[in-house]
Amino acid sequence: MTILRSCILLMVFLPLLAACGGRSYNGSLQCAPYARKLTGVQLKGQAYTWWYQSQGKYPHTNQPQKGAILVFRKTSKLPYGHVSVVKKVKDSRTIIVDHANWDAQRINHHASIVDVSTRNDWSLVRVWWPPTNKLGSRRYPTYGFIIPGKS
Repeated sequence: MTILRSCILLMVFLPLLAACGGRSYNGSLQCAPYARKLTGVQLKGQAYTWWYQSQGKYPHTNQPQKGAILVFRKTSKLPYGHVSVVKKVKDSRTIIVDHANWDAQRINHHASIVDVSTRNDWSLVRVWWPPTNKLGSRRYPTYGFIIPGKS
């Protein structure tokens, strides 16, 4: 490969990596820096802490809307929680999101998340699992949605 060709490839792919969230503070792709890049929220740290950090800074809701951030609670399977950005509300129980690192070290675009809570309040969800190409069987507790840009 020539030096010129290598430089051209770097010029093309480095901006794409940056646009997709690139690398975070610990060197690997993470959901929180990616969600921050997509939404512009001024929140940092572990994903589950975003719910409390955002109180008084951004509105909270238990109903999804385009551009909102769904905040997952900390669990044994999600020790740092998780955040996803709503791209589309499909119906009262289904949203389409973009998020990073749900499928290790990947950005997932247009992933489905389904509300499985008994009160339809988005407090418990199931998430699309790319390796099996279907909705995952695990149920994950969430706090709700942060609405960026409306402080």
